This record gives sequence, structure tokens and C-alpha cells, in this order.
Amino acid sequence: MALISDVHGNLAALQAVLNDIERSQVDATWCLGDLVGYGAQPDECVALAAERCSLCLVGNHDLVVIGRIDIGLFSHNAALAAAWTAERIAPGTRSFLEGLEPLDTSQAIDLFHASPRDPVWEYVLSIAQAEQCMSTMDQRLGAIGHSHIPLHFSRTDDGSDGAPAPAGTEVSLSRGSWLINPGSVGQPRDGDPRAAWLLLDLSAQTAHWVRVAYPVDEAAQAIRDAGLPAALADRLYYGQ
Repeated sequence: MALISDVHGNLAALQAVLNDIERSQVDATWCLGDLVGYGAQPDECVALAAERCSLCLVGNHDLVVIGRIDIGLFSHNAALAAAWTAERIAPGTRSFLEGLEPLDTSQAIDLFHASPRDPVWEYVLSIAQAEQCMSTMDQRLGAIGHSHIPLHFSRTDDGSDGAPAPAGTEVSLSRGSWLINPGSVGQPRDGDPRAAWLLLDLSAQTAHWVRVAYPVDEAAQAIRDAGLPAALADRLYYGQ
């Protein structure tokens, strides 16, 4: 199984990740939300995810674009990108996003865009937060996105732990409770500009974090050509 999150309208990154996932021959791909946002190709990303992902959640950037969150809650550049997206997305894109929810607890693991406590807004970045979140989960395994940072948190009888998950990280999920974050496809923020995804093997009880190089120039130029803030293009090169 593959987990992806935070595509943010970056078609080049999404294509690279989905191609890499296809080569890995997983049985399903789940998207944890924010298909649209900072990037310039929202319709194309939503169409591709609808075709290739067996499950999609809705994220806060998706929700603001369809009018369910106040745009005033967003930072300046995020609000500009959201307004640009809301004005341009196709009816089919809007309809697809309107049909999604920010969590799904009916699967083999619990899925949330942001966190088990607040599936739309909470950034889970500390062990203390993750502990509290794991206490609210129905199952012992949960996955989150939203922060754009690949992470893993665990709680066993020996205590709680958490750490970033750079490319190649692999953990055993066989003991205790876990909250895992695949990182961001379209706008990584951990200093690695490559697109991120997570290979989850529920039979072997392992999680493996993967990074994929993609044509950043293509995504950055699409942002500039759209007249979106240049900072949204520049940050793609640095993974910030």
C-alpha cells in the first residue's frame, strides 16, 4: 500500500510519485488530502488522483477552495493561491473535492489529513502531541499528512518516541501504537526537494519512506506562468 499527501497542484511531482508507486506494485494508493493549494495545475492533479488513488481525503487547502473554510485563516501567499485556484478549477474538480472527508476510520489503519484530534488543522510535530493523538485513535496504526514533513511517532510499554523520516527510513510497526506521516508530494518542507511517499506493508508490519526526483523546473515555471507568488516556485528548489 502507498500513502501520499499534500500534492498542492504540483502535477510533475504527482506524476513522478505515482509512476514510482506503480513500479513498486502496491495494491492501493491512499491520498491524505490537499490535492490543490500552492501549485498551478489543480485540475490535472485532481483528475490524476481520482484515476489512480483508491481513496482520497480532503485537506484544509481543498476545503478553502470549495468555500468551506474562511480564506482569512490562511497566510498571504496561501490565500492568494487559494483564491486563484477557486476562480479557475473546473466543475468536475470542485465536485470531486466536495465529495471527500478529512478522515476515514473504516480502513485497516486510521487516516486523517491533519490529526486524530483535529483532522483539518492540527500540525502533529511533537512526541507529546502524538501521544495525545494516539490515545484518541480507534486503531493502533494511524496516518496523517498536513505538516509536509515525513515523520513517525510510536508509543509502547517502554515509552514514546518520534523522529523525522528521511529517504530510506524503515520502521517495524509490529509493537505499540504508531502515527506516521508520508511527507509531501508537491511541497516538501524538510530540506529535501524530492517528492515524498510512504510504502506501507501491513502484512510485514513495516513502513518505508521513499523520495523521488521530479522536474522541479517544470512545476516552478507553471507557478510563475500562472502569475502566482514567485516564492511558491522558489521554495520547491529547497524543500522548504
